[in-house]
Order: sequence, then structure tokens, then C-alpha cells
Amino acid sequence: MIAVIQCAGSKVAHAPSLRAEDGRRVRFVAQPELAPDDRVLYARPDDVSCDGTSWREKLLSYNQSKGNNPLGLLPAVNLYRPPVYASLAATLPTSQLFILSAGWGLIRADFLTPAYDITFSAQTKPINRRKKSAVYDDICALDLDGNEPLAFFGGKDYLPLFCRLTGDYRGERTVFYNSAIPPKAPGCALRKFETNRRTNWHYGCAQAFVEDRLR
Repeated sequence: MIAVIQCAGSKVAHAPSLRAEDGRRVRFVAQPELAPDDRVLYARPDDVSCDGTSWREKLLSYNQSKGNNPLGLLPAVNLYRPPVYASLAATLPTSQLFILSAGWGLIRADFLTPAYDITFSAQTKPINRRKKSAVYDDICALDLDGNEPLAFFGGKDYLPLFCRLTGDYRGERTVFYNSAIPPKAPGCALRKFETNRRTNWHYGCAQAFVEDRLR
């Protein structure tokens, strides 16, 4: 079973990030034009960096440098504070655990990921909110030719990105939801997760998966 869980706004304090040529820390946000004037370089993942390549391209190259992590970037699954991410990491191998990131796309749990503040949630500051119309060159690290069953744990704001990036996946996809009306997820099996929790209900759903309580 492959598990995909959406990213979290709550991240490890002082998590490492990429650096600009002048040494400034790069803070990735959805709308850098709204950023304050300070010593941090604000950028979108697909903005062009100092050497003419995008920050996304630089991050992909950084990850391809096996065994070399001079900036101390964290694996994606270790970047988020909610305990369920650690629970999933302790249950599944990294090849079967993915994060759906509003900043980077569908990345593996072990993908070295810089600190970022980008989300689809409306309950955030405008600088951090990714508009649905925004164009991102999202990563899809999932092998679309695979046929292993896949489960998605996330809210409705992240569902369109999940469906777009996994639309060509050959295996069965199950989307858990908690709303009164089933969401639209073409090609996916829908399964309601019963809970009284409304905020971040998918954490409880993912934990139930870890504890084998979803069957």
C-alpha cells in the first residue's frame, strides 16, 4: 500500500532552507510580492535563482547529489511537526510514503525539502496562499506505471492537485473524505472516514491507517 498525505502548515522550528548567492536564507512563499523588506530572500519555487535556473531545479539537483547535504535539509516527512508523519514513516518504507506539498508537488518522504510557507488553505496569510490559478511546475515522484493500491489522506483543498498529479496512475486510488457530500475525484474510489473532528481530520484517518483500523 502506498500512502499520500498532504503537507502541514506546522513545521519544525528553524528548519534549514536553501541559500542565495549572497548567503541570504531563501523563504519560499506563494506570493513574494507581499513580503516585507527584510534580510530574507522571498521566492516562489519556480522563480529564477541567481544562476539562471529555477529554485525547483536547484532543489532537484541538490537531491540528486547522493550523500551530499551541506545545508542540512530535512527529509520531507521530518519537516512537519504533527506526530502522524512520524507514525507513517515508522510504518511504511520511504518508497511507499509520499507528501503532497503545495509548494513542491508529490514528493517522496525522503526528499530533502527546505522550509517553506505555501498552502492551499484559506485560513492563512495571503503571502502563503497558493491560488488555484497559479502555475507551478509541480514534481510528481510517483511511478505512474505502478499498480499498488494508493490511499490519499488530505482535505478538499488539496484534492485537485492530487487528482491532477496521479490521474495517470495505473493502480487503484482511494480518497478518504469527511464531508457530508462526497468530493469529486475522477477515477478514485471514495471512502468516508467517520469522525467528529473537523480541523485536520485527515490526521486521525492516517493514524487509523497506521493502526490498521480502516479495514
